[in-house]
Amino acid sequence: MDLALAGKKAIVSGASRGIGLAIARLLADEGVSLALCARGADKLQSVADELSATTKVFHQTLDVADHDALRAFVDASAESLGGLDIVVVNASASSGRGHDSWVRNFDIDLMSLVYFIEAATPHLANSDAAAVVDIATTSAVEAGVLRTSGGYGALKAAALQHVSSQARALGAQGIRLNAVSPGPTYFEGGDWQTIERDRPELFATAKDQIALGKFGTDVDVARAVTFLASPAAGHITGTNLIVDGGFTNRFDF
Repeated sequence: MDLALAGKKAIVSGASRGIGLAIARLLADEGVSLALCARGADKLQSVADELSATTKVFHQTLDVADHDALRAFVDASAESLGGLDIVVVNASASSGRGHDSWVRNFDIDLMSLVYFIEAATPHLANSDAAAVVDIATTSAVEAGVLRTSGGYGALKAAALQHVSSQARALGAQGIRLNAVSPGPTYFEGGDWQTIERDRPELFATAKDQIALGKFGTDVDVARAVTFLASPAAGHITGTNLIVDGGFTNRFDF
């Protein structure tokens, strides 16, 4: 299938590792020019150097909890790339406990999505193939085996509602918005590698709950994102695509 992505221009947040890096690599392979951000300057520079061999790359060190800096990054990205077609909101505070964790999840997992959409809309409105993809989580739709009490799943659930509402609000401008919700996803340096080392019983329990019998990878998630971001998915908006190998025990009618 030709995804018709060649020549498109995309932002990917949290692009220096894991799922964000896998998304950036796949988009680069499809001929997409990239604007990348992450908090770690050295790793982000390394990724930019790698991908610059195949496509145009603009990159900037950014904590997406700094919402003024986020808005400036979006405008700078559009200026550097000559427009925007795609925004992938991937940066996350991950799970945690306590008040500070709730605040970080609010600022990063929910409000960075709000401000990425807000700042990117004037640029995306000029595209003939505009798409926003938010990286959510199956923790937004089920408690799952982790049963965490922090804000991660709750605020990701709020982000899913915002994606749905904005898909309605921005559809008339030709802007599509969708979410991808990964289940347990294993990659080098990721949370599930840490759980495998420190909590092997939980790791085994989660694996046993996956219908396909194996953890997903960052590339599995990136492939779903790349499709939803592409013109090949041009009549899909307001959806939450779950990529979990059958981990969640639910079916949407």
